[in-house]
Amino acid sequence: METKLANPAPLGLIGFASTTWLLSMVNAGWYDEKSLSVVLAMALVFGGIVQAVAGVFSFFRGNTFGTVAFLSYGAFWISLATFIKFLGGGAPASFVGWYLFGWGVFSFYMWIATFRHNMALQLVFLALWITFLLLAVGEWFGIGVSHTAGGYLGLVTALLAGYLSAAELINGEYGRTVLPIGPFTPAPAESPGRQEVFKEPKLGMRG
Repeated sequence: METKLANPAPLGLIGFASTTWLLSMVNAGWYDEKSLSVVLAMALVFGGIVQAVAGVFSFFRGNTFGTVAFLSYGAFWISLATFIKFLGGGAPASFVGWYLFGWGVFSFYMWIATFRHNMALQLVFLALWITFLLLAVGEWFGIGVSHTAGGYLGLVTALLAGYLSAAELINGEYGRTVLPIGPFTPAPAESPGRQEVFKEPKLGMRG
């Protein structure tokens, strides 16, 4: 009997969105660094471990994009919590800038890959790589405005990812499009409600 695996995208996306929202509130200046303990707990468990689990399920579904995205950003949150909480932080700000810039580069080419997916996913990764860039510039040059702007754009990123999580779950349950995600290239063989956010694009030979 064939076993159908659950779609891990809604879980991975909300793990990413909720943790990004909390950290971005601190980066935007809504809360001070005393609030980081809550952020780090969320980063370690929900943003980190649970999102990584979603990546493993994406692997078993044969989904390269979902595997790379969820495992990578799960590792990001675990590494951030490890650096601040367990290793005491303390690295030079310029070096932290390079850490953020590296994730920005990764997010940039992941954004390029989203051009084969829906519009909502494209917007998530567009906002994400710019967020990392703004935060990196803030660390490199000590520009508070850049850091704050990165915090606010991080809030936008979290909202977009949260919306996408809700759309994936609700549309999948109803079998139709309840929350639109703007597919870039709709698959004619599938109903809109059953299209998955992190579905592997079909590649064909051109004659």
